[in-house]
Amino acid sequence: MSVRKYLFGITLLVSACLILWGFQGGARSLSVSSPEDYADRKMVALTFDDGPHPVYTERLLDGLKERNVKATFFLIGKSADKYPDLVKRMADEGHLIGNHTMDHVQLNHQTYDKALEQIRQSNQIISQITGQTPVYIRPPFGEWSKELQEEVDMTAVLWDVDPVDWKVKNTETVVKRILKNARDGDIILLHDVYGTSVDAALEIVDQMQAEGYEFVTVDEIILD
Repeated sequence: MSVRKYLFGITLLVSACLILWGFQGGARSLSVSSPEDYADRKMVALTFDDGPHPVYTERLLDGLKERNVKATFFLIGKSADKYPDLVKRMADEGHLIGNHTMDHVQLNHQTYDKALEQIRQSNQIISQITGQTPVYIRPPFGEWSKELQEEVDMTAVLWDVDPVDWKVKNTETVVKRILKNARDGDIILLHDVYGTSVDAALEIVDQMQAEGYEFVTVDEIILD
C-alpha cells in the first residue's frame, strides 16, 4: 500500500470518528465562541452578596429557576456552613458561587494572615459542600490588594451598578435605579438577605428580559 493511500485511509477513519463523536454530543467541547457569537447578545450579570438566607435565598432560587436565569452568589462562609442545602442547590441549578469571606470583614483592616484565613476558611466550607473551590471573590466593601491576589490566586469581582439595596430596602426604588443605570456587559450588585431585594431582582429579570437582555454568570461577562 502506498503512503498516500495509507494517509488517505487514516484521514477517513479520523473524520468518521469525529463525526460520530459529534453526534454523541462530545463535539461541543471543541466549539470556540467567536466575537460574532456575542455581537447580538445583550448580557448582564446579577450578583448577590451576604447569603445564603434561609428564607429569601430560597425564594430567590425559586424565582430564578422559574425564569431559567443563572446568577452569581458571593457567600459568607459562616452562613454557607449554616445552610449547606441552599449552597448545594445553587451549585446543582447552575449558579456560580464565589467567596465573600468567612465573616464579612473588611480585608484591609485585618492583618495579612487573618485576611488569608477569612478567605481560605470560606473557600474550604464552600468546597466541602459543592465539591468545587471558588475561583472568584468579592471582597467586602470592594477592598482588595495585589498581595492577596497573588497569594490566593482568585479573581476579585466588583460591580458596575449598585442600587444600595441594603440601605433603601425599597423594591420600587431598587428596580428604578437598576433599570436607569444598567447597560450591556454590566455586573449588578444586590443582596439576597432582604426580601425587598429579592422582589426587585425578579422584577428586574422580567423587565430586562422583555427588553432582550440575557442574564449570565459573572465569568461570562469577565471572559467575554
